[in-house]
Amino acid sequence: MEKAKVYFTKNISKESLVRLYDKLGIKLEGKVAVKLHSGEEGNKNYLKPEFVKDIIEYVNATVVECNTAYDGARDTTEKHERLMEEHGWSKYFTVDILDSEGEEVLENKNGTIIKKNIVGSKMKNYDSMLVLSHFKGHPMGGFGGALKNLSIGLASSKGKRYIHTSGKENGSYEDMFTADHDSFIKAMADSAKTITDFYKGKIAYINAMVNLSVDCDCCSNAEDPCMADIGILASTDPLALDQACIDLVYSSTLEGKDKLIERIESRNGLLIIENAKKQEIGTTEYELISID
Repeated sequence: MEKAKVYFTKNISKESLVRLYDKLGIKLEGKVAVKLHSGEEGNKNYLKPEFVKDIIEYVNATVVECNTAYDGARDTTEKHERLMEEHGWSKYFTVDILDSEGEEVLENKNGTIIKKNIVGSKMKNYDSMLVLSHFKGHPMGGFGGALKNLSIGLASSKGKRYIHTSGKENGSYEDMFTADHDSFIKAMADSAKTITDFYKGKIAYINAMVNLSVDCDCCSNAEDPCMADIGILASTDPLALDQACIDLVYSSTLEGKDKLIERIESRNGLLIIENAKKQEIGTTEYELISID
């Protein structure tokens, strides 16, 4: 497999998001979805609507999300929609909770841990997708980027429990925290594969390496960023994109990177990279192209 192209800029601006997308040479057509993280109530690190407004309008997209599998401000459609209003998403965009009207099953017969993925039924209403991810740490996954946004991010509430429990039917909230951890990390790659297959050739990815906390946007009391912002990256290959972000963290000379690396390694977070490669989601071989 030839090297993937990953475009990178240190210029962190809403204009850069559009420039990076244009560099990809892909035009998302039809009814376009932008999958992003709406941000848990109390979280301050998530990407804000004003920052992503230009790119969402540029691709003429609907902002899509899915409900969570844990108690909070996003575990029901009613609460999630209310929070999206409070966080400003509904002010600027049409928003759609994909699992608000039921679920669909996508198969991955070659999955390492799980053979199916449970997603919101309304995902089928969209012809193409931009996966707009905030790259940062995560208390369970080690880190969150494009692959996690594809997997846990696009799974329905039930689907999130299914991934967390490595394929346990009707898994409970408690089951999510007692299941085999490494299997959960690998299962995320299995589920991500179903999404890349579903939108094959009609999906693009942007990762913003800003507000680099060890915690995810799903944490209401997330830790403050532990290191300075790095930049924004884009690719049509989510595996190459996440690998490039990981490499930028490890090669950085910025103070505080050790905290983020400790979070990634203590959760065996790189297993998602390893299994995504086995699942042939993409390649870890890439060319980093600066657009500065």
